[in-house]
Amino acid sequence: MINSSQQAIRKLCFVNAPWQELKDTYLDFFIKERLQPEISLEGRHLYDESPDTFKYVADRLHDHDLPCTFHAPFFDLAPGALDPVILEASREKLRRAFQLIPLFRPRSIVCHLQFEENKQGYKYEQWRAAALATWQELIEIAAIHNTPVMLENTYEHNPAAHEDILGRLNHPQAQFCLDVGHLMSFAQSPWQEWLPRLSPWLGQLHLHDNHGKSDEHLAPGRGHFDFSGLFSFLRKNQLRPLVTLEPHSEDDLWAALDYLERTKILEDW
Repeated sequence: MINSSQQAIRKLCFVNAPWQELKDTYLDFFIKERLQPEISLEGRHLYDESPDTFKYVADRLHDHDLPCTFHAPFFDLAPGALDPVILEASREKLRRAFQLIPLFRPRSIVCHLQFEENKQGYKYEQWRAAALATWQELIEIAAIHNTPVMLENTYEHNPAAHEDILGRLNHPQAQFCLDVGHLMSFAQSPWQEWLPRLSPWLGQLHLHDNHGKSDEHLAPGRGHFDFSGLFSFLRKNQLRPLVTLEPHSEDDLWAALDYLERTKILEDW
């Protein structure tokens, strides 16, 4: 039995759900447990999946009043590529994800900015021009449905590229997703370096934990991230972004939900 505190947390949070696993295994589980999925559209599903299957899953979620968010594909994609063939292939796959927005009506769609200083830093202006054109096109698609596009940090060492791109996009639907686990494992810089610089665009959080060496996707509290400090900052600055839990095991899912209930960091969210 889900108590009232647990119900409140589950209404506030989304939980990562790879499309294949959600469709084949976990859809009934998410419905039964009242878990709101962040549907990851990685892999070949955007090319191979039947439109009827997408509609079936979307209808089941709508029928049970379970909102969702999207996580757009990012493996092998280069939304700021200098090679026009690679750039167009990246844009085309991302477009396929955005074309599902009217069907699922997600609360947001998370995308990886995909900036790496040791790669694109050498030709930053060319990368920036291509990336801006990509995100401008996609944001206009999402804006028709009032869906925010959350540009997530992954391998970026500092917030400069996000700050630059979001500032130049200057669109209410262009927002920032702070992935705290990626800060620990890839950027190796604290959230204090990223916020408040990106606070004006903060729209979503990806919550998972690690020990600072690899992207372990542990439940909050099982690693070293400063969740208490981060949420104190958010409250002080009256920031209430969407929240997604990103456990990579069922054990970490239950531990994450238990952590949120026990610490009450989402109380009055």
